[in-house]
Amino acid sequence: DPALAPKGKHVLHAYTLEPFSNWAQYEAGVRPRGSREQYEAQKCASAEPLYAALRRIIPDLDQRVEVADIGTPLTHKRYLRRHRGTYGPAIVAGKDMFPGPATPIAGLYRVGDSVVPGIGVPAVVASGMLCANALVSPAENDSLLRELNYH
Repeated sequence: DPALAPKGKHVLHAYTLEPFSNWAQYEAGVRPRGSREQYEAQKCASAEPLYAALRRIIPDLDQRVEVADIGTPLTHKRYLRRHRGTYGPAIVAGKDMFPGPATPIAGLYRVGDSVVPGIGVPAVVASGMLCANALVSPAENDSLLRELNYH
């Protein structure tokens, strides 16, 4: 999407999954004195393997990065109000499945990173599309788009 960055620039969103327990010591109210520097150092150390992988694809990555914002489970907890900084659903791989949009409550549907097809911006968008498709037939969807002059 060209609107996300100035002309000639790009946005790259990359992430790894980290357990909350690696970060809980830095949580507000628990944080020991002087730990801000330790927290920042741990953020950089945790991000380094990801940067190393990206450098394999973009060798001059370090010279090209103009803004970097490293988040942690504490970032998700604070700004996204996610329990223990979760990213996506709390499911066990190979044991549980992502739920679909339907809920036991009539007329209430769910979308986002905790339902099919999962985490990441494209998947979240797709979850909204899947939910919309569950509400109206393809023919009704086509009719609505034509009515909005969007087809």
